[in-house]
Amino acid sequence: MSRAQLCERSGEPLRLVDRPVPEPGPGQVLLKVAACAVCRTDLHVVDGDLAHPGRAFVPGHEIVGTVIAAGPGTDVALGTRLGVPWLGCTCGRCEWCTSGRENLCPAARFTGWQIDGGFAEHAVADARYAFRLPDALDAPHLCAGLIGWRALKAAGNGAMLGLYGFGAAAHLIAQVARWQGRRVHAFTRPGDEAAQRFARTLGVAWAGGSDEPGPAPLDAAILFAPVGALVPAALRAVKRGGTVVCAGIHMSEIPAFPYALLWGERVVRSVANLTRRDALEFLALAPRVGLRVEIETHPLASANEALARLRRGEVAGAAVLIP
Repeated sequence: MSRAQLCERSGEPLRLVDRPVPEPGPGQVLLKVAACAVCRTDLHVVDGDLAHPGRAFVPGHEIVGTVIAAGPGTDVALGTRLGVPWLGCTCGRCEWCTSGRENLCPAARFTGWQIDGGFAEHAVADARYAFRLPDALDAPHLCAGLIGWRALKAAGNGAMLGLYGFGAAAHLIAQVARWQGRRVHAFTRPGDEAAQRFARTLGVAWAGGSDEPGPAPLDAAILFAPVGALVPAALRAVKRGGTVVCAGIHMSEIPAFPYALLWGERVVRSVANLTRRDALEFLALAPRVGLRVEIETHPLASANEALARLRRGEVAGAAVLIP
């Protein structure tokens, strides 16, 4: 048997159950889960911001585990350490898949939502979307890192970068941006002095509330906080020609704002999921940067408390469940 946390209905606590160990099908691997990070997207699927898939499911899409079985046609050695991210499988045939943009595949299915995820002792994954993970890298790299990396690329190469919301993703990407030679400004919830102090320990040039203008105009801003009202705030903060990147899969409604905020060839764009190329790039880059990953660990049985701490904004860095 295998323990797992089930989301049976949106808005209700997860329920810890014993169930048979899942079996891998063709092209799949079975992982013994070593760790699974807790992401804000997990809150979206548990709280119902993203539609419930219609069956009880296991959340969790930043999985680190060891291969203990492989399905037919799967060429992955037993004992291999793999990481499994949000994008769980795609059709491989559509115009997006065949052009290297599988993150936009209309038939894509996602780990910890349509596919059972890593809030469990065992997890099955599509081998095409599971990545060999160096020992130096851990669970938060697999969403906070990968989605953050895609968002950073979308922001362009400007020297002045603003990060709105300083949680798991921002605390990693701030370090990458600094390693690239950029100047980073961290915008937190107004009055969240603990998050601002944390950001400063990672070398950001300035940290303050999202209701503050910041000390200098930005070339780009990345919104990790799923708060639509931050879009016009970020547009005010970026220079002409600047870019505002919305990095989350869900965001509250964006309020109306005057065209003058967008004018001057400013750009607002979203980031959807990730591609396998993003994963390979970031997992190769992260050891070179020497990322400091701030982690608080929780036992699998305490998944609801970990989610609650994230919901209340009490997690500095990333929360990780350890089966």
